[in-house]
Amino acid sequence: MNFYQFKKNNMQSFDSYNFAGKKAIVRVDFNVPLNESFVITDDNRMRAAVPTLKKILSDGGAVVIMSHLGRPKNGPTPKYSLGHIKSHLDTLLGVTSIFVDDCISEAALQAKKDLKMGQVLLLENLRFYPEEEKGDVEFSRKLAEGVDVYVNDAFGTAHRAHASTTIIAQFFPEAKVFGYIMENEVNSIDKVLHGAKRPFTAIVGGSKVSSKITIIENLLNKVDNLIIGGGMIFTFIKAQGGSIGKSICEDDKFETALAVIEKAKAKNVKLYFGSDVVVADAFSEDANTVICNADAIEGDGMGLDIGPATIAEFSEVIENSATILWNGPVGVFEMKKFEEGTKKVAEAIAAATAKGAFSLIGGGDSVAAINKFELAEKVSYVSTGGGALLEYMEGIELPGIKAIRG
Repeated sequence: MNFYQFKKNNMQSFDSYNFAGKKAIVRVDFNVPLNESFVITDDNRMRAAVPTLKKILSDGGAVVIMSHLGRPKNGPTPKYSLGHIKSHLDTLLGVTSIFVDDCISEAALQAKKDLKMGQVLLLENLRFYPEEEKGDVEFSRKLAEGVDVYVNDAFGTAHRAHASTTIIAQFFPEAKVFGYIMENEVNSIDKVLHGAKRPFTAIVGGSKVSSKITIIENLLNKVDNLIIGGGMIFTFIKAQGGSIGKSICEDDKFETALAVIEKAKAKNVKLYFGSDVVVADAFSEDANTVICNADAIEGDGMGLDIGPATIAEFSEVIENSATILWNGPVGVFEMKKFEEGTKKVAEAIAAATAKGAFSLIGGGDSVAAINKFELAEKVSYVSTGGGALLEYMEGIELPGIKAIRG
């Protein structure tokens, strides 16, 4: 189902849903990192969910929050208790929440029943029960008890058919909706994959062809230009007879790489690998470097970034695009010595966006890069989906989305 079918189905938007007098159980992703003192070290996921939670409260509704935290293996584990995040949640919402140390117990059900409009109830870690990840129906039913509407706002877990992300939706046939995060993610990705203005350019980076091949094959049916960057270019180059020195390469993926090249030709998709690279004599900030042709790396040299000619080529393609999807860096941007290519790609995307292009940044490394270069506010949308985004880009119907859309 694409973006336009989604709209035609008249599925109620989050903004138009009136939560007045309703208790909403909201699946959020509060899987935030904690230090040894149980202090949150990065609250981005919590802050992202605040608009959804505040909308429910401002409508005159009540909020029941459910989430997982970490990977507890043997039932309740104090270090993974959501109680650690309660005080920060209260600060973000400006409301003193109620915390209950279980999610399906009689005490949890009673807390839901006692909840008054304008109040917030935080349930304990869902993954203290193995039934959560198993997608257990009875566990889902208990979660659904005592509330009126189900809101899924955890796109990062939408690719998992867990109890709280998928199965619970069956208990709310007429009262289920995406929160702002889910809605924005789905609409933005659908806009790129199903309603892209032309020219449509995708930049796919990363180290391995094997991890991106399904995405690449799916994109070949949609894009005008496909820029391939990062370590995976050397599999394509070597497959065509080029010399890549000690650069990363998957020798068992030559046939796959050559098939991609042929498919691109058949579909009139322009493939870009770049002409030059920054070659280092070691995987280190202190390495000696030279610029050379991407298919003429000698000895023990390894390509760790794109070169100036490739930067110019990629930037021109990107800046002349109307729709841009970026998934994966084009070099080892974590090291300052090899960040230039990825930085210039990010700047080109920002420049194209300023001229009216729609740009979607997705995947952990791309998101880290756009944030590192402080350009997140200059692109159209930065996805936080991780694995969910990758599967959606591969054309897989995510269970968390299907459960709401029907």
